[in-house]
Amino acid sequence: MMRFSPIDWFSSARETRYCRSALSTKPSLDEAVKDVVGQLGRRGEADLALVFASTGYASDLPRLLPLLRQELKSRHWIGAAGGGVVGTRPDGGAAEIEKTPSLSVTLLQLPGSEITSVGLSTETLPDLDGPAQQWQDWSGIQPEHCRSQILLIDPSSNNINDLISGLDYAFPGAATIGGIACPHNAPHGSLLLDDRVVSGAVVCSIGGDWRLDTVVAQGCRPIGPVFSIEQVQRNVLLELSDGERKDTPVACLQRVLADLNSEDRERVRHSLFLGIERRTLQLNPKHPAQSEAAFLVRNLIGVDPKNGAVAVADRVRPGMNVQFQLREADASREEALSLLQAAAAADESAPVFGLLMACLGRGQGLFGAPDGDVTLGRQVMPGLPMAGAFCNGEIGPVAGSTHLHGYTACWGLLRQDPLVTAG
Repeated sequence: MMRFSPIDWFSSARETRYCRSALSTKPSLDEAVKDVVGQLGRRGEADLALVFASTGYASDLPRLLPLLRQELKSRHWIGAAGGGVVGTRPDGGAAEIEKTPSLSVTLLQLPGSEITSVGLSTETLPDLDGPAQQWQDWSGIQPEHCRSQILLIDPSSNNINDLISGLDYAFPGAATIGGIACPHNAPHGSLLLDDRVVSGAVVCSIGGDWRLDTVVAQGCRPIGPVFSIEQVQRNVLLELSDGERKDTPVACLQRVLADLNSEDRERVRHSLFLGIERRTLQLNPKHPAQSEAAFLVRNLIGVDPKNGAVAVADRVRPGMNVQFQLREADASREEALSLLQAAAAADESAPVFGLLMACLGRGQGLFGAPDGDVTLGRQVMPGLPMAGAFCNGEIGPVAGSTHLHGYTACWGLLRQDPLVTAG
């Protein structure tokens, strides 16, 4: 018979994993805090608390974490203000709350995790041409303990794209998910860290036996052929080719429009984008070197009718492939559902939590009904606790590199995936 040890029993009980999530729509912050505390109950110390509050509570935001920390215990606290929040109701249903005061709080107990949460100023960044060690030292995050990152950025921050690129550079094996918080009129930032409100950026590194799998649903469907860029000046496309045929971007678009039905031609007036092909070499021991390609969707920001040129909101170069994209509700549903199904099937370990950072332009404005993205998530992963926010810009990877997006739904699916050590 195995000898019983009360110390071993206590350690085992303490290491039980859990995810507890609560959602409140009480109009006052004090009542909302009381509501979520009642839903969560008082238990031992969690490893990570995620707090998302709508900007309806903006003036009271500095009081939020101190109030929560009086009643709930966690080693790390991070969060942000959003245009709305995603959360899990007391009955277990997932919900997207838009245009009304709302508070979402999630407590995660993650045995075997290694978590670091830091606040960073974005005023001055390390050199992107310097060694990765500079970025690692600057962030205070140890790369060997970083498998995934949650990145939250204040809307007043500078150098956002450089920050995202720098963290990719410093932690190349870590998947990053997050978003830009929403602005408000109160005289303080929009990010939450430990017991205070901050600006700049907040990074939460997750490692050890846990990781976040990312899903980025850009909500578009391609229209027309894939074109190759022949001539370009910075972000202005001057000439495209389709096989042997070369023409201006406007002329190419006109050919694409001629093949669309009347409904799609009407959508083009307000929902036309450009996909820019990105490729990365995936080095996975289970799948020998393979190339992954995806189209990164970007805004079209201008047309020159004199020469048929088109300006896109990204840097491009000759030889890259592009394809016009149309954003609409059905395409968004189909794409998100397909990507979530693929993510759910890719690993035997079921996720224990879903972080959703969605664009302010999604929700009811896109789907015509509430809870559009969380309904898709629950269709694939019934019962999965969810939390997050409606953002002013979403952060997630496409083709192996992290990008700042618009109009997307970026998911982080938290899985327990113990590291295998030799010996």
